[in-house]
This record gives sequence, C-alpha cells and structure tokens, in this order.
Amino acid sequence: MNICEIIFKTKRKEKLNEDEIKCMINGYVNDEIPDYQMSAWLMAVCFNSLTTDETLILTETMRDSGDILDLSSIHGITVDKHSTGGVGDKTSLVIAPICASCGIYVPKMSGRGLGFTGGTIDKLESIPGFQVNIDFNKYIDIINKNGAAIIAQSGHLVPADKKLYALRDVTATVDSIPLICSSIMSKKLATGADCILLDVKTGSGAFMKNIDDAQQLAELMVQVGQNAGKKCRAIITDMNEPLGNAIGNSLEVIEVCEILSGREKGKLYELCIALAANMMELGGLGSLEDCTRLAEDAITSGRAIDTFKKMIEAQGGNPNITEDYSLFKRAAYKCELKAEKSGYISSIDSEKIGMVALLTGAGRRNKNDNIDSSAGIILNKHVGDCVDQGDVIMTFYSSVVKNFDEVINKAADAVEISGIMPKISPVVIKII
Repeated sequence: MNICEIIFKTKRKEKLNEDEIKCMINGYVNDEIPDYQMSAWLMAVCFNSLTTDETLILTETMRDSGDILDLSSIHGITVDKHSTGGVGDKTSLVIAPICASCGIYVPKMSGRGLGFTGGTIDKLESIPGFQVNIDFNKYIDIINKNGAAIIAQSGHLVPADKKLYALRDVTATVDSIPLICSSIMSKKLATGADCILLDVKTGSGAFMKNIDDAQQLAELMVQVGQNAGKKCRAIITDMNEPLGNAIGNSLEVIEVCEILSGREKGKLYELCIALAANMMELGGLGSLEDCTRLAEDAITSGRAIDTFKKMIEAQGGNPNITEDYSLFKRAAYKCELKAEKSGYISSIDSEKIGMVALLTGAGRRNKNDNIDSSAGIILNKHVGDCVDQGDVIMTFYSSVVKNFDEVINKAADAVEISGIMPKISPVVIKII
C-alpha cells in the first residue's frame, strides 16, 4: 500500500479505511515506514483531524500492536482509572486503596513523569523499598490478596504508541484530540480492566485548556472504550490551580497518607471521593450516592489507610511511612514565598507552578534526568483564601537547589492577590 497516498488522503480530508490504517501503523512499528513519512501524516491529522471511525480503528490497531493483558484470574470486576495529568495529581494513590477496601479490584500500570513532577511511579518510588517492577503473576497475586497494585508498565505493551508518541513529541504533533485519544485508550485497553474511569482535566495546568476541548476528548475516549466492550465513563475536572497542598513526590505521598487517614479534607479529598465512587458504581457496588457513602466510610473507618499499608508492604515498601514521615528523604534546603500585600488569593496558575516545581528538582526536563524525591512545594494558601501582608503562601523544598531566587520570582508571578474574593470553581465539572 502506498504511504504517500495515505498521507494525501488525510491531507485532503478523505476518510481512510481500516486496511489503510492498519497497514500504516503496522508498517511503522515494523520499521517499514520512515519517521519522515509518519511525521507528515501526523501533521496532516493535526490540521484536519480524523473521523470517529478512523480514531476507533487507529486505537484498536495500536492496542493490537503488542501484548494484551489477561486479567481473568483476578477474583472479581476490575476497574482502572486514567488521568490526563495535572499539577499535584496524586489521586491514583488515594482512590486505589479506597476502592480496594470496598471490594473493587484495581489493577493499575502507571508511568514515570516527564515535566513538572514525577508520575505515579516516581511518587511510589519515594517510599523506601517500594518495588514498581513486579512479575505479572505476582502482580495478579497481590491484587487478589489486597485488591489493588500499582506497577510500572512492562512487557511488550502498545509498542505503536511508544514509537508514535516519541515522534509526536519532537514534531509538534502532540496536540491533536484523535491522537491523544488513541494514545491513552490503546494503553488502557491493552491493560485489560473490565471498566475504565477517565479523569479529563481542564484549565491552566491541564493539556486541555478549555472545557470544550476537554469534553470533546472525554466523549471520544468514552466512545472508543465502549466500542471495545468496556464499561467506560469520563469525569471532567478542574485544574486551574494545583490539586491539593503538595507538589513533589514524597510530599505528595505524605498528603495521600493524610487524606487516607482522614486528617485532610478539601478539593483533593472531594475529587478522590467522586472518582472512587464512580469507579465503584462502574464496578457494580450500587448507585453513585451509595458508592459515595462507601468511599467516605472507607476513610473514616480506617479501612482505606490499612489497605494502603498492605499495598506498600506487598511491593516491598515500608508501611510505617504512613505514620512516620521522617522515614522519607528529607530536603536539605527550604524557602518561603510571602504575600507582598493583603487581600484574597484570586488565582494560582497551575502551569507556572508546575514549572516552579521543576526548578526545585521535583520533575524531569528529559527522560534521563534524576528526580529529587524530597523536592517540591507545599501550598500554604489556596485560591479564595484571605491573606495578610507577610503571610506564607508557599514553601519550597529541595536537596539540589540552594539559591531559591528564580524559584521565588517565578512563583510570585504565578500568584495573583486582589481585594475581591474570587469565584471558586467546582472540582467536578461534568460527567460524561
């Protein structure tokens, strides 16, 4: 099949058929189609998009390019969750033990972070001894015993996405909704769960900056999941300010422990309860209202934190970190950002704060960078809070940065203080 004709058809907004898409993707994975031709097709997609049918075929072809996990030996309904990413997003570490403690099985393969902060795997690796690279049979055993496990993606899963994303990253072809959908959903479908919950974030700290784009992506991903025979739902959530109080790997795990122990509430707690409740409803535990009560009770009863301890211990980590935070690596240096005037915090730009976290050493500029697990930011104030001049707004931590001048300047630029109390956005915007 002529790859040039496929490129021409997409450039002319002509629909590709199944054979053309499969031939192109499989040819690229097998090194029969060069990067420069695939780059041309990707750019044509960015300009002209794909139809829903084309996106469905593309996603399933990418899924089928490698292994598809068989989770049939897990002793019940399995529910996975994916977030499109954000600043301070540690929801997976909260909702997995909540759902597991209520009888839902949560098999989760996650990735490392590139950019603002570490990914879920980096956060877990800040726990002393925690192992993220686990044999598949042991992974299944842990899930059957404890209800949940979170490990690094391994094996020959979706090689098409690995090649395509690396190419998209260096050819300015990341920002296409069909390409984003196929990348996310090919991996979710390959990891084998019965049900999939998608947390699609929108706002300054999200890839989808506006609600319309977030809704378009959410609807497309749900349609792809349902077409593949999965129970699938998406929740559009707010990312106009960082999520929770902590940004950075060990700092975020500490916040997870505070939430699971019932000591911290706020927007992050509300979001985690909503996500967990939707996962449990997908898993057949009752109405959304009933599942919300189950999620709340899992925390107040202590079952959720107990399950988190079991998850940590099963993967070689020290479960005592849930009570003794001194067991984490401690930052050697810290600095504070103080309010220059009195008023209300009217906005905290998530994207800018994410870049500040990167400056402290909490994230990676490229995939080979080492992460400082102790580095990051504690938000002492949030949007809507009243501050007096001199109040601490943020505290920065690092073991690799001694001079915080750039950190302070860029953080100050991300915060606005006004004399009028701002409108507070709901954490859950819409359910698809």
